[in-house]
Amino acid sequence: MSKLEELLAEKILILDGAMGTMLQEYKFTEEDFRGDRFKDWPVSLQGNNDLLSITQPEAIATIHKKYFQAGADIVETNTFSGTTIAMADYQMEELVDELNYESAKIAKQVATELTEANPDQPKFVAGAMGPTNKTASMSPDVNDPGYRAISFDELRVAYKQQARALIKGGVDILLVETVFDTLNAKAALFAIDELKEELDLDIPVMVSGTITDASGRTLSGQTAEAFLISVSHIPLLSIGFNCALGAKQLTPHLEVLSYKTQYGVSAYPNAGLPNAFGEYDESPDEMAIQTKEYLDKSLVNILGGCCGTTPDHIKAIANIAKDYKPRPIKSLQHKKASA
Repeated sequence: MSKLEELLAEKILILDGAMGTMLQEYKFTEEDFRGDRFKDWPVSLQGNNDLLSITQPEAIATIHKKYFQAGADIVETNTFSGTTIAMADYQMEELVDELNYESAKIAKQVATELTEANPDQPKFVAGAMGPTNKTASMSPDVNDPGYRAISFDELRVAYKQQARALIKGGVDILLVETVFDTLNAKAALFAIDELKEELDLDIPVMVSGTITDASGRTLSGQTAEAFLISVSHIPLLSIGFNCALGAKQLTPHLEVLSYKTQYGVSAYPNAGLPNAFGEYDESPDEMAIQTKEYLDKSLVNILGGCCGTTPDHIKAIANIAKDYKPRPIKSLQHKKASA
């Protein structure tokens, strides 16, 4: 087993919190997003957080370091929108390789420095692969339900390009996250599988879906169990849920995954539900107390935060999680027995 898998069998691993929430504190202007290199770019770039890995790399490195110092074992690269599909909004499709490579390199450098300083607490980097802004399962046009804005193959090609650049930049894990359409996720997983074979590389893969509302389903209509079944043909390090819901609302869906999967289970919920202004008010202590239910019920192996969470949230969660044993993972038990 790899060092990551060994640790996962021994303890609950802590994932980082929100990148966007931390970047908001910098109050970057349009000029900050552009930097000198993109000062004459023909469209607005403010809001393209992935670009900050090129124009404001020190800020990205600082945020990664803060999360590691708060107790995170794994940080995610700043690549949530790092596909040609999402970058088309900024006319930056040609920059996708560089964006992913540089983002991975920044996170890996911070992880390496901290691991070398304290070898007993190794740090890892997950290459974040977001859902894109187009869906393969549903029509964006209510008057044409058969229309699709993107095809499976177009998604596969885009995800493969992103994954290749993330691997080149040094990530330890690939994380297909915030999945609202399982067909999009399957395209990403298919692309990763192709790439692993081409590169002869057995990189661990995490998958994290999103339950969009109180119905307990993803946007494409799947229950937690259906989502699990849809992606379980691929060997995974973990499967779980993130975003959309707060920690308390996520519990029943994690129970389904925990009882049904042979893989690790991850959870990184929002800091509660958004208020009327779209902001997240849940304090670190409030959120940590809610995640304690996951730990008491032995539901998770990887625990972190999504929208609205900060290093203080991750620190509070890590302080509680350290006193709990990890949920047994059948796939790792089988792997260890056959080694």
